Amino acid sequence: MELTANELTVLGLVIERPQHGYDLEQVIEQRGIRQWTDIGFSSIYYLLAKLETRGLLHVPHAPAAAKSRRVFHATARGREVAARTTLTLIAEARPVPHPLLVGLANLPLLSPREYAQALRSRLAQVEARLAAVEAAQQSPVPLPLAAREVFSYSLSLLHAERQWLTTRAEVLDDEQD
Repeated sequence: MELTANELTVLGLVIERPQHGYDLEQVIEQRGIRQWTDIGFSSIYYLLAKLETRGLLHVPHAPAAAKSRRVFHATARGREVAARTTLTLIAEARPVPHPLLVGLANLPLLSPREYAQALRSRLAQVEARLAAVEAAQQSPVPLPLAAREVFSYSLSLLHAERQWLTTRAEVLDDEQD
């Protein structure tokens, strides 16, 4: 059984500790998870229901009241599938489609000035994301190892991209002079 990145993220948070949808929203916000996923607030309950239907989550004591207060727990099968998927994602280097690469492959469509301007625009956005991730990393609540590793890896990628963008922008400026 293959899990999507969003399914694994939600399942992993529930494995960490049983939670209801609002709790998950708080953790997602606190840890800056939206910096690297596209889990929207409205999709949390959809993902929980999907994982429950697949037998990966269950609600042992379902309240008669609002559906949002149902506390989800991981099943043994959910833990197994999450662990297997996690191991595969960490151990296997897979090609990751990246929109920047598609853009770079189509550089002949841009003038050198447009390309340089696009790089500087992207650099400003990367700088803003770096600041946002660094701020989220400074959580007053102690973060679990998984969250610390996500921040570490994300920051490494953003620093590398910033370095590449800075270097390319300088080269293009030199070529235009």
